[in-house]
Amino acid sequence: MQRVDPTDFPGPGLLSAEQWRQINALATVLSPRQALWLSGYFAGLESARTGTEVALLDAPAASAPPSDAAPAAARARTLTILYGTETGNSAGLARVAAEQAKTLGLDAIVVDMGEYKARSLKEEQDVLIIASTYGEGDPPQPAKAFFEFVEGRKAPSLAGVRFGVLALGDSTYEKFCEAGKRLDRRFEELGAARLLPRVDCDVDYDDPAGAWIAAALALLAKDRGESAARVSTSAAKVKPGGFDKRNPFPATILDNIALTGRGSSKETRHIEISLLGSGLTFEPGDALGVAPRNDPALVATILASLGFNGAAPLALKESEAPLAQALEERFEITALTPRFLEHWAEVTGAAALKNLIGDESAEARAAYFRAHHIVDVLRAFPAPGLTPETFVSGLRPLQPRLYSIASSLAANPGEAHLTISTVRYQLHGEARAGVASGFFADRCPPDSVAPVYIQSNPHFRLPADDVPIIMIGAGTGVAPYRAFVQEREARGAEGRSWLFFGERNFRTDFLYQTEWQAYLKDEVLTRMDVAFSRDRTQKAYVQHRLTERGREVFAWLESGAHIYVCGDAARLAPDVHEALIGIVAAHGGRARDDAEEYVRALERDHRYQRDVY
Repeated sequence: MQRVDPTDFPGPGLLSAEQWRQINALATVLSPRQALWLSGYFAGLESARTGTEVALLDAPAASAPPSDAAPAAARARTLTILYGTETGNSAGLARVAAEQAKTLGLDAIVVDMGEYKARSLKEEQDVLIIASTYGEGDPPQPAKAFFEFVEGRKAPSLAGVRFGVLALGDSTYEKFCEAGKRLDRRFEELGAARLLPRVDCDVDYDDPAGAWIAAALALLAKDRGESAARVSTSAAKVKPGGFDKRNPFPATILDNIALTGRGSSKETRHIEISLLGSGLTFEPGDALGVAPRNDPALVATILASLGFNGAAPLALKESEAPLAQALEERFEITALTPRFLEHWAEVTGAAALKNLIGDESAEARAAYFRAHHIVDVLRAFPAPGLTPETFVSGLRPLQPRLYSIASSLAANPGEAHLTISTVRYQLHGEARAGVASGFFADRCPPDSVAPVYIQSNPHFRLPADDVPIIMIGAGTGVAPYRAFVQEREARGAEGRSWLFFGERNFRTDFLYQTEWQAYLKDEVLTRMDVAFSRDRTQKAYVQHRLTERGREVFAWLESGAHIYVCGDAARLAPDVHEALIGIVAAHGGRARDDAEEYVRALERDHRYQRDVY
């Protein structure tokens, strides 16, 4: 490809004189590696926009560590793609990156951090890391042991290793992309050389993730002497065919009933969904992804607040739709995000909003987000004369929600059952509801349609049929255990099973009570212990029942039982974890440190699995 003289201004129609001046100024301070990364990034944005492949300009190869001076050695360097995932996004990107690498003649090994032997890191050469963040800065549950090792005292020197980090996160959390940032810092501290700058992606990660993958692979391909490499920079796109996150199946609702009784302080629903004709299959432990729709009443309120006509056409990235339909189906219009806050502060010039921006305002911003939705901001800070396009440019895409599947295909062919707690509350004198739970509770009667797909969860799986299992869950955390027991009954499994279940009140909140009683009677379920926290003066939760049965629980663990925890990540999971350590210490005759190591060994051996949210 012909090279361009940097002093040769391309003239009107391509770049302005000011743009050309800025590009030349930037070019003087970029290293060859940085320049190549930027070429991949901008090529990626264009490719994602047009759907075509972009050939990168020839550029100097990325510099290798001194020990890899010979071209043959550079070509022989190994490439490992490590991913840490909770919902499957990082795993999908890692697989796409490996496919793209193959087209460039690069042999890549893709490994889940939950399966990776972290002590092998010192033997790696080139490592691409794709890491999601869970909650407020935590790593995904399956990757927890990997993080502990890398950030611990026993982590090896990584001199001679080159790396790059793609961080996925959700900007509604203050510690946005923190898991990826932690690995990026730590790899550098351990002496690894950065191949290219870290990129932090929000929930709409396609374009930046695709550009990062393209840039990383372009560097590696050039480094290995590959010629005429054409890099597909729309790497984050999922191949068409089949039903998935970007192409969900329009499933019919078969049944939608309240599980909680009259007088309950909460509303939990059982929903049965038909998968007939979809070709979708799943295993117990998997989740159903649902593409919800926003409440039409909220859409109408927002349109009225802005003075917009809902029937007016809105030009989207790949199509056009009426504005009201786009707000209902395409955009997050409920929860505030940093993106919308910054956007609306700029649009309105409101000092009160601008004061919430920046690291120094993190605490005040978080409090404001908890007490306000987008509609509240629109009312408090109006922006007359705004166009619909300007408004939606500050919104994020409406994201799917994941729910543990509460049924087994072996017991219910062609169906997936869900157990959903409806989120309802008052805010500023108005009734509000969760986007997805409100969608199911209020707008999904039988025979209606909900777009769905299957999200695999390989880190929450039943063991062999003869292995004992202990299942611990509170509230809707009982959902996957209904699938586990149905599956074991259908297979005639002989392994013992023990369920610990907790909720608020026995009379109104004992989810699937008659089913559990039938399973106990038929000896499909060996034991069941329950905790109803509001039925007595002194509250009792599942971790208390676990501790009370500690001797038997430890005996089950010693006989090879697998233990599962499903439910709230903030309270249930840590409380149960602490209870397990206490049980091992008390009934295994171990010191605290040894008891902690016993529980860590259960995790490493995949005998202790968690699905928490």
